[in-house]
Amino acid sequence: MKKDIVIIGAGPAGIFTALELIRKGSKKSIALVEKGAAIEHRRCPKSVTQKCVNCKPCCHITTGFSGAGAFSDGKLSLSCEVGGDLPDLVGADLVQSTIAYADSIYLEFGADTHVEGVTDGDEIRAIRKRAIAAGLKLVDCPIRHMGTEKAQKIYLGIEKYLAEHGVELLFGMECVNIILQDSICKGVTLTDGKKDLEIYADETVIAAGRRGADWLEKVCAEHNIAHQSGTVDVGVRVEVRNEVMETVNRALYESKLIGYPKPFKNKVRTFCQNPGGFVSQENYDNDLAVVNGHSYKEKKSDNTNLAILCSHNFNEPFNQPIAFAQKVGELTNMLGAGHILVQRYGDILDGKRTWAKELARSNVRPTLPDAVAGDITSAMPYRSMLNIINFIQAVDKVVPGFAAPETLLYSPELKFYSNRIKMDTHLNTNVQGLHCLGDSSGWTRGLMMASVMGVLMGRYLL
Repeated sequence: MKKDIVIIGAGPAGIFTALELIRKGSKKSIALVEKGAAIEHRRCPKSVTQKCVNCKPCCHITTGFSGAGAFSDGKLSLSCEVGGDLPDLVGADLVQSTIAYADSIYLEFGADTHVEGVTDGDEIRAIRKRAIAAGLKLVDCPIRHMGTEKAQKIYLGIEKYLAEHGVELLFGMECVNIILQDSICKGVTLTDGKKDLEIYADETVIAAGRRGADWLEKVCAEHNIAHQSGTVDVGVRVEVRNEVMETVNRALYESKLIGYPKPFKNKVRTFCQNPGGFVSQENYDNDLAVVNGHSYKEKKSDNTNLAILCSHNFNEPFNQPIAFAQKVGELTNMLGAGHILVQRYGDILDGKRTWAKELARSNVRPTLPDAVAGDITSAMPYRSMLNIINFIQAVDKVVPGFAAPETLLYSPELKFYSNRIKMDTHLNTNVQGLHCLGDSSGWTRGLMMASVMGVLMGRYLL
């Protein structure tokens, strides 16, 4: 097959690359390749089975059109201060203006016009004052919350738009490798598990998402694509009653707190806060189960969940941060017999595991029903665990009750975006004809910033 442009990965970065090309009148032939299914065929059976059944060949939560975004909390961060390091590559002003542009596209396809966290009242000032006293930084970030169920409808509209405007959508096709001739990228090799397909293209865009970060790292090593090992995040998903987070939820919707707790002073941050949300499970390759959180527009729980992530940076001789995080996840999964582990904060401080009967009599009832009560400290690295404990104690000064004995910690929460691809300001790698976008590139984190990177890629490809 021959195309002008082939895009690997139908997450926000890949989608918005194709979308921008079409919206600007490009006549280039485009193939958008996705390992998973079309969004209308993505179904997680857990709503019926009440437990993860390890769907094959891939998890419907993390793969398929719109990537993990379709089943995420559907929050669009509207500040260039949030969502990765793309401003360092192309400039903060360009990123901020492109955020506004990408946001307008989401609105066209049906996103809620209401923006959370834009007030500047006494409540926010009081929260910031407590954060400063606790040694934490409160990051202001307006949030447009699509909601998990609404996000699926929005991305379905985008999928149909792309198909109607000539983009060839290839679902159920996994990218095996890139095709190089005389050190120039000429396309990709694909497989559906039964037969192989080669697509030759003038421009190849890899936007494989967090799920594809490990694969992309191997491709970079094989073909000498310039990259460097970056940050990997290891952490937990915390769940508390809505009453504890009531003030923050009302004033900010999503509080983004950053700290550098002693003694190690690693960067620790909150991420993906879901008021009235639900803790969820995602499955990666090799049946690695990781925890995440969802937040619906209509359906609500009695709890708020959020991630606490500890950033790790490695130096020589170690250069496999993704493998490090995977090993942490594998060990945690082993202790949970393939399930997500959950433990009460008070039990961690007391040096004991949590038992199911103890969860049953707590105020905080787990919203992930098949999570296994146990001891996450037996698998979590000491450095990460101590950072998380000290950070929770600091957050408790901002949000009283956050460090209550019955606060729940789920593990593992892992973010794979450590393979930082070296590119110029027009998103060109050192291999002619090859570009890398989104979370797998190491430059973005989250829906909006990946969308922005896709928009910029589309403009450069024009």
